[in-house]
Amino acid sequence: MAAIRALFSMLLRPLLSSIPEVIVLSVFINLLALAVPIFVMQVYDRVVFHAGLSTLQGLVIGVVTVILFDWVLRQARARLLQRLALRIDVTIGRTLLDKLLALPLATLEGRPAAHWHLLFRDVDVVRNTLSGGPALMVCDVPFAIFFLLLTFVIAPPIGWVLLAALPLFALVGWRSAAVMTATGRVERESGMARDQLVAELIAARATVKALALDRAVRPLWEARQADCIARAITRGSRADGYSNAATTMTMLSTVIMTSAGAYAIVQQQMSIGALIAAGMLSGRLLAVLNQLVSNWRAYAAFVQSVQRLNDLFATPGERPASALALERPRGIITLDDVSFAYADAGRTAVDGLSLTIEPGGMTAIVGANGSGKSTLLKLMQGLYRPESGRVLLDGADVFQFSRAEMAGWIGFVPQDCVLFAGSIRDNIAHRRPAASAEEIANAARLAGVHGAIVDLPDGYATDVGEAGCRLSAGQRQRIAIARALLGDPPVLLLDEPTAALDPDAAAAVLRVLAQLAGERTVVVVTHSAQLLVQCRTIAELRCGRLAAVQPAAQAMSRLFGRSRPAAAAPVAMPAGRPAAAGGGAG
Repeated sequence: MAAIRALFSMLLRPLLSSIPEVIVLSVFINLLALAVPIFVMQVYDRVVFHAGLSTLQGLVIGVVTVILFDWVLRQARARLLQRLALRIDVTIGRTLLDKLLALPLATLEGRPAAHWHLLFRDVDVVRNTLSGGPALMVCDVPFAIFFLLLTFVIAPPIGWVLLAALPLFALVGWRSAAVMTATGRVERESGMARDQLVAELIAARATVKALALDRAVRPLWEARQADCIARAITRGSRADGYSNAATTMTMLSTVIMTSAGAYAIVQQQMSIGALIAAGMLSGRLLAVLNQLVSNWRAYAAFVQSVQRLNDLFATPGERPASALALERPRGIITLDDVSFAYADAGRTAVDGLSLTIEPGGMTAIVGANGSGKSTLLKLMQGLYRPESGRVLLDGADVFQFSRAEMAGWIGFVPQDCVLFAGSIRDNIAHRRPAASAEEIANAARLAGVHGAIVDLPDGYATDVGEAGCRLSAGQRQRIAIARALLGDPPVLLLDEPTAALDPDAAAAVLRVLAQLAGERTVVVVTHSAQLLVQCRTIAELRCGRLAAVQPAAQAMSRLFGRSRPAAAAPVAMPAGRPAAAGGGAG
């Protein structure tokens, strides 16, 4: 309940201004519902036995008018609920997306993608509960009590039968909610495991087809699908059991009410018209009780969805804005005794690392696979918060800046370059949607991809396809470099920037990086000797520790057992402060 109150106060309270209108309309709709039972009772008691055809004519005109008015009110209520559903979708959906985008990278990586997908289904559950049958049932429950009291007025024996049935229906509904909550949670987890496997198969579809992995994948799919089906059958069988119990109780109640009413008629305690009218009233009352059994399960699912959404909204996000507007930094990156470990990894990914990198030349980070190179780049950007130590940009802790500011100052090219469905122009401009055509073209020229783009039939309007599948790996990588260069950031971080490039394209990128490093801080993770010889400094990582920081010529001689080739001498760099390294090896 606390989670529901928190979500209501944060998001839903401004949306519920239309609820009073829905309640007022529900009041009139339920009052007008009395017209038909009263009409039937009057027809049997006054028209049939007294042959009052003129009375019948008046009753028919009156009840038809009431039915038409009831239809108008129901249409108005339906439109109000549709408008409420739309506002809930827009408000919660937008807030959910904003919150997901504001979460730290470590939080996003801590759960599978299927978990984040299912949160948007939770929005559907909230919407359907607050604007669908469960909401209308809440409006109808008070009138069920009113119908019960009215039944006592016109047919007391039937009223006592209904009163005895009420606690039985409430017990079935309460027990159904408890059982369905537990089984629904297990079914959700099973479905999430299956959906995660499907997402992985789709993402790796080229590998699955190329290596004919269907024989390896099918047992995994069948196991998870079988588990999901078993959970669904268990949940469905229990739900059907409670639903069937409610139906059986409804039928028994009808039999008992009819028997009690017939006995009362024989004893001349009530009329046939009163019995029929009471039966119609009891039908509406029993319908509400049956809805109580089914919608109680819906309410339990609603509570779970609200709890998950509330937990997400309560999760701390990244800083939305800096307290001060700072000028463009020079690009001095300092790691001060930084340590970081992934959750449940069993070991430290970066351990007590200290390093200072200044502008005026490229710095390479080398090391064996798993030594912490890519993690180090993410720490430099503030994507990961270190467990100890500090990451500084021009002497200021990076976590006092917003993500938008850090992205504007630090251009990043990951090892796996992901593009988004859309045009090449859109993918380059994602970091700065308002960028001009000239700025986009300049970034592409710097990345050495402008010529390849303009040679395409549609140029910058070329559709890259899903995740950039219509482009080669080298084209995707150079477009990602252009995206990182847009806005002229003072710091460039690149993870294997030439891994997917042919020799000519790699040479062009090297020339670009050497030129950019003259005024910027450029840090590359690489295993390419061709790129290493263009660097000023090489830092070597071993098991997350800084093993050595040396000038490139000295490091190349040690790493490769030879001197730096004269033919590959780096482009001359402007004079600047040399990079410094602290004693990071613990």
